[in-house]
Amino acid sequence: MAELKYKTSELEGRLAELEAFFDVEGLRAEAEELGEEMSRPGFWDDPEEARAVSARFSRVQGRVELLDGLKASLSDSGELLELAEEDGELLPEVREELRRVERVLEEQEVARLFAGEYDEGDAILTINPGAGGVDSQDWAEMLARMYQRWAERRGFGLEVIEYTVGEEAGIKSATFTVSGEYAFGLLSAERGVHRLVRISPFDAGARRHTSFASVAVAPVVGEAVEVEIEEKDLKVDTYRASGAGGQHVNKTDSAVRITHLPTGIVAQCQNERSQHQNREVAMRVLRARLFELEREKREQEIAAQSGEKADIEWGSQIRSYVLHPYKLVKDHRTGEETANVDRVLDGDLDAFVYAYLKNRTVA
Repeated sequence: MAELKYKTSELEGRLAELEAFFDVEGLRAEAEELGEEMSRPGFWDDPEEARAVSARFSRVQGRVELLDGLKASLSDSGELLELAEEDGELLPEVREELRRVERVLEEQEVARLFAGEYDEGDAILTINPGAGGVDSQDWAEMLARMYQRWAERRGFGLEVIEYTVGEEAGIKSATFTVSGEYAFGLLSAERGVHRLVRISPFDAGARRHTSFASVAVAPVVGEAVEVEIEEKDLKVDTYRASGAGGQHVNKTDSAVRITHLPTGIVAQCQNERSQHQNREVAMRVLRARLFELEREKREQEIAAQSGEKADIEWGSQIRSYVLHPYKLVKDHRTGEETANVDRVLDGDLDAFVYAYLKNRTVA
């Protein structure tokens, strides 16, 4: 009983700190202003601006409701603890609710680790196989599924922009838009080369293979952000989308691949209905990735943070996933590790993400 009372008091203190950090009263005022703006005539005359305002309103209102909900839960838990002095059967219920509140608080406290202008927004996630042939293509597909499951766990939206299936197995590349609060800030922890060690399912001799795949992450930037792209620097190819179909590929004759010759960055789109739409989305992806590259240059952190410029091979990995001769996932930047590889590959990445963000903040 005393332990639960102490935990309730501790969580109330942490919640008060979060309310101050987010300026919850300021958020209430902002939500009211945005709501009034959305209700005025002609609001949707500028669709892009209207979508931005609507998205901001949803995030602000969502945070206010979440913090209010946590406060109500802690208040209810306090009342239940008083009743539990007479009815001890209520204690397990209180304990479980406090665990839930603490989990949500921890997720919200991560916001303190972000300071970047675009950390709060959406992200463009690109996965490419590296050295290792079909094994690396298969590994890239495993990573794609891992991030899809991670997005599902967090309640984030995930839209497939491009998903190119390999001839034998796996994927040649994949690009997603991940939408959710702090999607870019969180996924920035995943940028770099990921290494897999396992018995290859494609080796008749059942030998151990090492495979690599790169993960690049860029913020979704609006049209107002200037990114200089000259037409002469672009190589544009059109091709027929192919693959397994279903959730990944909408077959079309108008897929577009744009290569930015000075940097070698490739942006592709195959899921839209026309070549014009695919080119438009591919250019949006290219703008975002070039913007991120320039941003990293200005911060002089390319060598440490960019998955774009590193060789996708031995010695450059940020994290290793070992399936044989033992099971271990280890992040080489923070030392964070776990033997529960299957859980990580099923999208349970938060321990690694948070460890990286905390380490970056301290550094």
